[in-house]
Amino acid sequence: MIGYYLLRAVSWLIYVIPLRMLYFFSDLLFLIFFYLIRYRRDVVDQNLANSFPEKTPEELNQIAIKFYHHLCDGFFETLYFDRISVAEGEKCVKYLNPELPNSYLDQGRDVIVFLGHYNNWEWFSNWPLYSNHRFYPIYKKLKNPAFERFYYHLRGRFGAIPLERSATFRQLVSDHQSGIPTISAFIFDQTPRVFDIQHWVTFLNQDTPVILGAEKVAQKLDAVVLFAHSSKIKRGQYEVEYQLVTPHAGKSSKFEITEKCTALLEQQINCRPEFWLWSHKRWKHKRAI
Repeated sequence: MIGYYLLRAVSWLIYVIPLRMLYFFSDLLFLIFFYLIRYRRDVVDQNLANSFPEKTPEELNQIAIKFYHHLCDGFFETLYFDRISVAEGEKCVKYLNPELPNSYLDQGRDVIVFLGHYNNWEWFSNWPLYSNHRFYPIYKKLKNPAFERFYYHLRGRFGAIPLERSATFRQLVSDHQSGIPTISAFIFDQTPRVFDIQHWVTFLNQDTPVILGAEKVAQKLDAVVLFAHSSKIKRGQYEVEYQLVTPHAGKSSKFEITEKCTALLEQQINCRPEFWLWSHKRWKHKRAI
């Protein structure tokens, strides 16, 4: 597994550089990504134009510039996270109300957290520093074995247990039946496979298919559902505030939870659009008329 050890070596080299200096290299990477190789510029420009038809080309270009700066910051921050200390881990993402999920977990309730590809979601794996309960960041397995091993290690840095999404339902139900309360984080703004599409919503002015896995698990467990609202305070520092979506997912109607969380994510994006992952091909499926 030479590739894995090369990635760990790179993360070590990055860690020995002060974080503030890494942002200098991030600014250089921005120039390469944005102006030279134009990394996914067509995807970003189209996504922004469709999402904000009321904005001028100049306004959209400014959002794109800020997005690419943030994207490059996230590249270095993710590698840096592989080596940070506990003290640094506590500071990189601060949770403003950790007592909200912890109070339910202390009661023996399961908690499902919805979050989007917003700010630096990889850094949210520091949550175990704020809780003593079992935490599962749910992820999709990567095809490259070296990257799969690297990200698994990265996400488990502070005691989290990364859980591949195909094994999620079985594991969470097993824990529930064993009386083990868990908190699980689902990135829910991904694109479903075309044959898995069961529901569409209007998201950022566009017909958008949604993944329903997190909602189905939450309803099966009658879990508490929270939305993780994140803010970028400055480079290298984020904050998360949990918002209660429902204390009893089992009482929610079909699609209700996903629609509520989608609306919350849209509000967050509209406020600071540059921090969402615009380079993702979110709208590659079209709704049949």
